[in-house]
Amino acid sequence: MSTIPRSAVDDYTDEQAASRRDFVRQHTGVELRHVSAFSFDASLLPGNIENFVGVAQVPIGIAGPLRVRGEHAQGEFLVPLATTEGTLVASYNRGMKLARQVGGVQTTISDDAMQRAPVFGFDDARAARSFGEWVVGNFAAIKQVADSSSRSGRLRHIEQYSLGRFLHLRFNFTTGDAAGQNMVGKATSIACEWIRQQHADIRYFQLEGGMATDKKASALNSLTVRGKRVIAEATVPGDLLARVLGVTASQLVQGRTAANAASFLAGSNSNANHSANGIAAMFIATGQDAANVAESSTAIVHAERTDDGDYYFSITIPSLIVASYGGGTGLPTQRECLEMMGCYGDGKVRKLAEIVAATVWCGELSLGAAVLGGQWVESHERYGRNRP
Repeated sequence: MSTIPRSAVDDYTDEQAASRRDFVRQHTGVELRHVSAFSFDASLLPGNIENFVGVAQVPIGIAGPLRVRGEHAQGEFLVPLATTEGTLVASYNRGMKLARQVGGVQTTISDDAMQRAPVFGFDDARAARSFGEWVVGNFAAIKQVADSSSRSGRLRHIEQYSLGRFLHLRFNFTTGDAAGQNMVGKATSIACEWIRQQHADIRYFQLEGGMATDKKASALNSLTVRGKRVIAEATVPGDLLARVLGVTASQLVQGRTAANAASFLAGSNSNANHSANGIAAMFIATGQDAANVAESSTAIVHAERTDDGDYYFSITIPSLIVASYGGGTGLPTQRECLEMMGCYGDGKVRKLAEIVAATVWCGELSLGAAVLGGQWVESHERYGRNRP
């Protein structure tokens, strides 16, 4: 098989995309008729894709209005969800209906940082410990070098983890409205080059040693933060639970207790029902890095029955990685979805994070009630069947 056609002059043209579709047809016999149907100019794509041939068209539905009582997202929003799973939009929509009736979901961002985690090797563990002490004493200078690499990336602090004769440093940055993985990678690289010039005892260096847990769920992220740490919470009156969801607070708490034990036994990274569903659907619709669902879908659910028989329900997302600017957010369809929520551009990333968390809250409550109330299978039979 010959190589995929590319142009060294300008590879982002309709003609180059067509040449690669012809290449596919010649070698596989498949005509990419639907893949080739898209509405934007290929010249918009440098930095987003290589070997461009067309687009994957994922259906988008809207849920809402979602009422949010956040510090950055306040009011009602229509939420775009890109998915091929029937019932998903309907379930989130049901949860949002209930959220409106309780006055909205309250959201709080408690932390915000993005990491890169280089590792340094030394002759022995004591030399590694001495290096760690040197890093603490020279943090201001390291920060100055790291911060010089971008307009919005700012080094916040450096965690240290020793292992044998190696010391892992976990650089924590704020990144403005960008998700920031590439930004912090560049900043950390520049800072580490300066460190290596200053410290003669370093025997080994690797820019990423694994402690950033990039594109992976981890206990470390759950305890600290990667991206935004967001909490969504609300208390639902018992009579409203019965009327809208067909369950009681006692049933929901009992179901949550059983699920918590099972999550512990299974070693799950989350005790939520399906936080990945809403997060993935919003990520695809709004141009987020879809692989960040690996970290972002980690969720810790807490539930209580109040003395009045009401239901307090919260969900903490410790590593929600979103952007309102950069990456895929500026592509035409993705930008439209962000603009639908008023979340595109500068100063909007925390608003977006709060809307995502509130959406997850609605989906968690709706599915949990459907399982306990006996509507789960019935709803999938009604909305999720796609058979001839």
